[in-house]
Amino acid sequence: MSKDKWVKNRKGQTLIELALVLPILLMLVFGIIEFGRVFNAYVLVSNASREGARQASVGKADSDVRTKVKDVASSLGLEEGDININPGKGSRDYGDQVTVTVNYELPIIAPLIDVILDPDGDGNYQLQVSTSMRVEKE
Repeated sequence: MSKDKWVKNRKGQTLIELALVLPILLMLVFGIIEFGRVFNAYVLVSNASREGARQASVGKADSDVRTKVKDVASSLGLEEGDININPGKGSRDYGDQVTVTVNYELPIIAPLIDVILDPDGDGNYQLQVSTSMRVEKE
């Protein structure tokens, strides 16, 4: 028996293969895009936290520290409540540790990726970065 007798019509085969592979391919592409967005936001938040801790460690006021953090991560649109400085300016002594914590909620835009990145279901990926430095001058 020849092979042609068993397989007579192959017109729908490509469409079926596309229907099976396309969802997996789209998930992979959306996952790569979201990973890039999360990584970019993490780098920005990390740099902002480090710059804020540096400002606080050299004796700058809390308002100056918050301004510096917001300037470094200006593309994220951080609010005052997203930045925590511990201890405050009045409580910092030479040699103590000052910690600047930056919180950011990155909205997830890719469909179905939020199931992986967002376990609490609010549509945002939570980023929190803390940087501690020793106070150099009061």
